[in-house]
Amino acid sequence: MPNNNLEMNKRIYQSFNARDIDGVLSVLSEDVAWANGMDGGHVHGREAVRDYWTRQWAVVNPHVVPVAFDDSEDGVLAVEVIQSVFDLNGQPLEGQTHGLKDKTVTHIFRTEGEKIVRFDIQDAL
Repeated sequence: MPNNNLEMNKRIYQSFNARDIDGVLSVLSEDVAWANGMDGGHVHGREAVRDYWTRQWAVVNPHVVPVAFDDSEDGVLAVEVIQSVFDLNGQPLEGQTHGLKDKTVTHIFRTEGEKIVRFDIQDAL
């Protein structure tokens, strides 16, 4: 994967943690498939990602820290991420009914050209 795509992905995490939705959406394809970490499955398209995050951030305050990047020749980047999820007051979550939890996960980004076309979440490798 070209270095500019690696840098793009680093900026995605900065934008996400700053709640800069447009900063992330600008590098997604129009028909991106984006993993729904709260409910499972995927949302499709930039506006669906915007709606998903708006809904997510109304109930929890997630923060993600990338700790390792593993790129491949075929436009796929695996990022090991420490995911921390707090309530809206900054306190640790208790009794949540959604899929977001404090844990280490792997984010998988598939890129075509300069745009991300698919994002998946899996347990840490």
